[in-house]
Amino acid sequence: MVQARKVHAGEWEDAAAMLAALDAVRSAITIFDARGRLLHVNAHLNYLFRSFPPHRGLIGRSYEDLIRLEIAGGEIAPSELAGGAQGFIAGRLAQLGEGAFLPRDICLADRRVVEIKARRDRAGHTVLLWTDVTAARAQMARLQEAVAMSAEAFAFFDAQDRLILANDLYAHLCGVKALPQLIGKSFAEIAAQVARDGRIVLDESPDAWLARRLKNHAAPAAAITLKTNTGEAYLVRDRATPDGGRAMVFTNITDKVRAESALAEQQGALADATAEAMRQTNYLADLATRLDEASAKVDSAKTTLLRTMGHELKTPLNAILGFSELMQTLAGTLTPDQVREYAGLVHQGGCNLLKMINQIMDLTKIAAGRYDLHRAPLDAGGMLWLVRDSFGQRAGQRGIEIDADRCPVGLMVDADETVFTAMMHSLVDNAVTFTTGKRIALSVTQGAGGVAVTVADDGQGVSPDDLARIQQPFEHAGRSSEHSKGAGLGLTLVKAFAELHGGRLELDSGAGRGFRATVILPPAS
Repeated sequence: MVQARKVHAGEWEDAAAMLAALDAVRSAITIFDARGRLLHVNAHLNYLFRSFPPHRGLIGRSYEDLIRLEIAGGEIAPSELAGGAQGFIAGRLAQLGEGAFLPRDICLADRRVVEIKARRDRAGHTVLLWTDVTAARAQMARLQEAVAMSAEAFAFFDAQDRLILANDLYAHLCGVKALPQLIGKSFAEIAAQVARDGRIVLDESPDAWLARRLKNHAAPAAAITLKTNTGEAYLVRDRATPDGGRAMVFTNITDKVRAESALAEQQGALADATAEAMRQTNYLADLATRLDEASAKVDSAKTTLLRTMGHELKTPLNAILGFSELMQTLAGTLTPDQVREYAGLVHQGGCNLLKMINQIMDLTKIAAGRYDLHRAPLDAGGMLWLVRDSFGQRAGQRGIEIDADRCPVGLMVDADETVFTAMMHSLVDNAVTFTTGKRIALSVTQGAGGVAVTVADDGQGVSPDDLARIQQPFEHAGRSSEHSKGAGLGLTLVKAFAELHGGRLELDSGAGRGFRATVILPPAS
């Protein structure tokens, strides 16, 4: 029994020594029992509230009694009592409620700030810790003022990564109207809200951007660039602080980004201009080379053309001069039949010469852009029936049949009637004159490219290698003895007339499989 009392006495002495040591703590400590009566208070409470009686004399009082002593002693700042003493007391007592132990700052009349923290144990005892935080709060106030005045956006997060301090510009960047809406939220919550509200321009999905942003935020230090939907750009520097929190600074770099973009655009434009200049230089060099080659070809072609024209013009002239001289020399001895024969040959030579001259004049007008078309809707099939009738007798004399059964009436083309007739006459004339076969087929068909008018014969045909050549002036297919049958301008003129209408001439032939000429013209609307 004696030993047990000694242990009890020792424990009591240790507890008393511990309570006495609390007087040396630089914070006031108050302990209330389950009934709300003060069990213990240390001496620092008298330092905080100089109007209080000695702290030992407060034992047994309630927390509300202490609050009323504060008010009665003039310790509390008028701003705290603006809502009335009862409201102030009720707010202080609410701190002791279940689950409501958040720290509370009390502003004193002498401008000091006291922070009160409350905790309750399982036995119902409540411990209040009163700390003078004037210096800390003043430092925080100065920081808040500096942050608020800054032209940059600031945000500070605590060790639990919750926002504790920021300025209005940060709230604006986050897309909220009032900063208090963000205070206390975690960085992950704020970043998720920003990623999905469209305020920030993203070059990836919101989820991908959020994952990358959280990864950067977890690094000791990181920097990223954000662009808003209003065209602003910000450099975000995100760094860990010594206390385990985070500090973020948003610097407006809009002008810098715009300048860099403008410079990049100018560099791109300069590169494009340089490339274009090089292309133009190469083009001009190539053009100069081709002009030199074309000039040489023109000189050669001009010489060839003049020589060929001279030969083609001499042929009918020789016939005209030869037979007219013969008629003059033998005028007294020629019979009427001989005169008619020679006069017919002179007349034919004159017609051939006139035809050649007219063809040359038409080609010259077309080349100079002075040939005027008088276009109107024409029935292509009906026109081919008329052409067939025009050549029926001549074809019959050569034992040639002209078939126009595939020329339906009603397929209309947009063409000059005189020119269309001349083209068809030229193609049928060529077929009747040069074919070695016995049948010429005329046809008109409607296709996607326009109305196709075709003249085809079943003669020996033309070599495919000659098809391009015979479309040139004064060129002929076959033997040179056939030159007397034409000047070699028919296909050239047909091709020019077709292209003048916005159409084209297509030739198809081969040895032993006839000759086909097709003029494709635009349909009448």
